[in-house]
Amino acid sequence: MIDAKEFLEALDALENEKGISKVEIVDALKEALRKAYVKMLGGGDDADVRVSITEDPAAIDMCRVRKVVKEVQDDYLEIDIDEANATLKKGQKKYAEGDEFVEPVDVSELKRMTALTVKSILKQKLAEAEKRALYETHKDKVGELITGIVERFDDRGATINIGRASITLPRKELIGDESYPQGATIRLYVSDVTSNEKGSMIRVTRSDAGYLKCLFEESVREIYDGTIVIKNIARDAGLRSKVAVYSNDPNVDCIGSCIGIGGKAIQSILSQLGNGTNREKVDLVLYSPNDALYIVDALRPGQVKKLYLDEENHKAVAIIPDGTLSVAIGRKGSNARVASKLTGYDIDIKEESDADELGLEFKTVEQLQIEDRERVQKDRYNAYLAQLKAQKEAESQLSTGLDNAKPHTISDEEIEEEPVKEEVKPVEAVKEEAPVVEEVKPVEPKQVKTTTTLESLEAALESDKKKESFKATQKTSRRPKTITESEVEHDVEAEKEIIRKGPQMDIYTKEELEELENEEYYEDEYDDSDEDIDYDEFDSYYDDDNN
Repeated sequence: MIDAKEFLEALDALENEKGISKVEIVDALKEALRKAYVKMLGGGDDADVRVSITEDPAAIDMCRVRKVVKEVQDDYLEIDIDEANATLKKGQKKYAEGDEFVEPVDVSELKRMTALTVKSILKQKLAEAEKRALYETHKDKVGELITGIVERFDDRGATINIGRASITLPRKELIGDESYPQGATIRLYVSDVTSNEKGSMIRVTRSDAGYLKCLFEESVREIYDGTIVIKNIARDAGLRSKVAVYSNDPNVDCIGSCIGIGGKAIQSILSQLGNGTNREKVDLVLYSPNDALYIVDALRPGQVKKLYLDEENHKAVAIIPDGTLSVAIGRKGSNARVASKLTGYDIDIKEESDADELGLEFKTVEQLQIEDRERVQKDRYNAYLAQLKAQKEAESQLSTGLDNAKPHTISDEEIEEEPVKEEVKPVEAVKEEAPVVEEVKPVEPKQVKTTTTLESLEAALESDKKKESFKATQKTSRRPKTITESEVEHDVEAEKEIIRKGPQMDIYTKEELEELENEEYYEDEYDDSDEDIDYDEFDSYYDDDNN
């Protein structure tokens, strides 16, 4: 038995320090004890040794298992049945052939004899478990930046602690002649994480183009959100790098955005490119699908006057002004080398005085720009034609679909009429069934008598006139309307005309109508007693009400 508290504390310490789970630690300890006891037995590795470790109660149990047989062929793996039964106490069930004989092992005795073996094996198993944990932690960080602490730095490189493990950074993966003291913080780019039988390996670098790309993504917001795209990066770590950028938004200046306001963005990037004697330079290149213009811009700060391009063999000859060859080539040839790597062309740089000797047909930068503009216009025109074609095809498909969706019109030829079988009747029967048409006599209009007198009708008409006159006066004028004689005569004649024509049904008898025609119509004398009324007074009165 071992102390449970010490056992659990040891497991927790290993888990926190190495990042290994308790299960892996227990499995490693089991394997170490098993191998140590097998080695102590002096036989082969095929011995059946079983180890059990429990946390509560904290205990380590180990046993050797052999097969019970009547005749022993290999005493390392088998035991005689009589020998096995001799170890039993009174009352215990005897062994039968084929049973397993379990022989307990005293762990304390094993510890005294093979302590160094257990320690060595356990250390090896923990290292393997640590590498597996390291792989699981960093396998998703490929292509990202991580931070570490310098543990040791010399001419061969540096040893970096990245948390629960230490990794090696070779000298060639550093930027130029940079150096760091022990305990310094350093940023690394994870280029690859592998795992095999020997363990896991994390490859880190600071000289890769991916390191520079991550710095741009951190410092330039437009690159991070995808507005500006990094098309390619060519780098000669410690000397010069060229970054080809392109803007998806025509309103965004990709070069200006990468430089930042007051050069803040580019300065932040340059400050993380090593601390050597010669600082690395970074050139921003505007990407172009035109290879010729792309090469012209990639060779800056060299000034290209003419260019010969062999697209098939990916070769180019650039002509620069006399006396500027050193600028175009760059320090240690870095400018020409990085430009060639960026564009994918083998670029040869010549001065103007040597151009005629080459016997090549060069094009000036102005000619290249004109050709590029014409190409862009042609591409836009072709894109416009393709768009029109696509629209017509879509409309054609739509019209075809509508035609197919219309109901099918059945022609007369498609309809096969079934003959109608008519029952033929004799002529006498038809004559008998013919309807008899009776003679229709004209109906004389009936005269309807009424008890309404002429006096009551005229009184009702006069009352309606007064009501209508009052309503019209209230709606249209503040001053009462004076009815003229012509209007009265017109109304009387209209009434007489209505009486003459009459509706569908007569109101008066013939005798009453004759009496009405013979009566003389007397007009009432016009009462002009209202002429003395002061209508201005009425106007002012209504005006006061309205106000």
